[in-house]
Amino acid sequence: MDALQRRVIQEDMVQYKLFLIKPAGSTSQQIEGNLTHFVEEILAKVAPLLIQYIWHHHPFNLKYFPEKGDVPAHIGGSTQFADNVEDEWFIVYLLQQITEAFPDLAASIEDNDGEFLLIEAADYLPKWLNPDTSENRVFLYRGELHILPCPSKSCPVGVSKDVVPSVAQALALLSNHPEACRANPKICSALRKRLEGYPEKIQTSLHRAHCFIPAGVATVLAQRPDLVAPAVSAFYLRDPVDLQACRSFKTFPPDTRVLTSVTFTRCLYAQLQQQQFTPDRRSGFTLPPRSHPQYKAHELGMKLAHGFEILCSKCRLPSSEPDAPVSCNPQWKSFINSLKKNSYFRGELEGSASYKELTRSAENFFKQSVASKSSASSPGEEVLQLLHSCTPFNLEELRKQESELPPEDSDSWMDITAQDLERMLQERSGGRAGVGSQKSSSTKQRQHAGAAEEMRKETEDSTEEEEEDEEAGYSLVAVSQGMKKFLNAMSSHEGAELPWSSSTQPFSFDPDSMASALDNLLGSKDEELDSDDLDDEEDDEEDEEEEKEEGLSGHAETNGTETLDGLRSYMDQMDQELMGTNIGQSFNVTNYSKAGFDNGSPHPSAKDNLQTQDGIEDTDEEIQPLDVDLNLVTNLLESLSCQAGLAGPASNLLQSLGLHLPPNSDPS
Repeated sequence: MDALQRRVIQEDMVQYKLFLIKPAGSTSQQIEGNLTHFVEEILAKVAPLLIQYIWHHHPFNLKYFPEKGDVPAHIGGSTQFADNVEDEWFIVYLLQQITEAFPDLAASIEDNDGEFLLIEAADYLPKWLNPDTSENRVFLYRGELHILPCPSKSCPVGVSKDVVPSVAQALALLSNHPEACRANPKICSALRKRLEGYPEKIQTSLHRAHCFIPAGVATVLAQRPDLVAPAVSAFYLRDPVDLQACRSFKTFPPDTRVLTSVTFTRCLYAQLQQQQFTPDRRSGFTLPPRSHPQYKAHELGMKLAHGFEILCSKCRLPSSEPDAPVSCNPQWKSFINSLKKNSYFRGELEGSASYKELTRSAENFFKQSVASKSSASSPGEEVLQLLHSCTPFNLEELRKQESELPPEDSDSWMDITAQDLERMLQERSGGRAGVGSQKSSSTKQRQHAGAAEEMRKETEDSTEEEEEDEEAGYSLVAVSQGMKKFLNAMSSHEGAELPWSSSTQPFSFDPDSMASALDNLLGSKDEELDSDDLDDEEDDEEDEEEEKEEGLSGHAETNGTETLDGLRSYMDQMDQELMGTNIGQSFNVTNYSKAGFDNGSPHPSAKDNLQTQDGIEDTDEEIQPLDVDLNLVTNLLESLSCQAGLAGPASNLLQSLGLHLPPNSDPS
């Protein structure tokens, strides 16, 4: 399908759809009833995960969508994750769990980048699969990634890469041939690696910090911990108009501040912590000296209070009429029964304190995710509604609880060293960054095996040997060979194809194949150019076209040979012209002994051959060949040195080729 005809997804937003593999029911009413029932069961299934999760902007949601065009009726939703990309991958994990628990459903998910699941496994995708051929081909089914294949001789099942299957066709193929549609194990492994750590990652991504906040804010967060996200966003995205409401603090007066523990996500905490802000003197917020042991708690609380005040300043006071209890909603009874079936209450006795706390969390979740969105309120309106519905806070009681607060979490995770960053990049690149130094690491492992006692006795000697091994592991030959392989790789109009491999195998080089490829590329006087030797893989259609054009190949090869001869003649003339300049002095030349020089001296340089004794240029003298490898490595090292450790073309190119060089320790 033309890219212009596709629906554009908003930036930082993810869309997800759940389809019935085999729609049950012949009428639209029956299908709608089945899908609506699935929504209730799904939300009850994942409620234990969703209730404890703090969304950065929008929560995970599901609703029914009727049939439209060639898209059948389905359930789905969209979530704006803003700056926290982990929200997007948590939704992927949820869909994986949903399709595993409900095998009648298949899920598709995409964002403004398209099929971002394929981006995560880009190193292992087949060549035919790209953004133009992936539409309606990628699904999560029974907890695994499935990709509709392209038909081949070994497996005729699939859809041609030139055809965009409809959703109904894709679901039928997925239902009838699930094994053929299952993604390559390496692709599935890359996706599992990205989702590794869930559901435990939900708790590890949280950060608990002590904050001095107004008592009203503490009361609201005790009822709805998730409202910390819109408050932080309001402060983070503030403008001068928003700050006008923070001059008086009518909703949350600063003289009621208490110390309490607030739960953030790491993304929210980093946004709040890194903001530099000085409060208005008219606001009543004063900060202690930076040397004060609780300065950070005062600063965080001040920023958070500003966020809540900005939220409430944009909303009108709520109606004095109380909201109808959630138990009056006809969906509540079936929802609470589904929670009990999924062991949400963990065996707690009905009426106990833990049971009431879990019920209150379930009610909040039901209001946000299950109940009708027709009367959905903004975050500021929800804050004001909670302030009016809750019992008045007891300031003295809140201050007594300050001594019982749990310890806050360390924020050392915000400090990343250069070594930590290098390790993270190597993990994300599948070990590519360390290909140039793999030899040294494997050598160390063999040397260190079974030598613990010996290492303790000779610590200094061992350290010196390790440094020598590490330096020896960085091979400049690999740099030269990698560049040659990159220049000789066949690429298309879509861009250069980098010849690295995502595997952890050491760098290998076949000199015979390299020489043969160079001969075919540059051509030789004894052979004619044959471009077929450089083709990696050709489709069956291209092979058939070559067979049809065999009759015309002779004329094309003759023209190719004449073109090469003309090119060589042109290059020879350029070499002769450049011999009259100083450009040759900037290159390193190859030194070798030549017949006719009895003293074994090196071949005369280009400068020595500029003129003969009678002032006429000697055109018969052979041009001094250059040391291509030495010039290449020299120029690359000079470029790296000029980058001064920063990102640049030389370091980016070597990183893409899977080559890693140590930092420059030479002060000169």
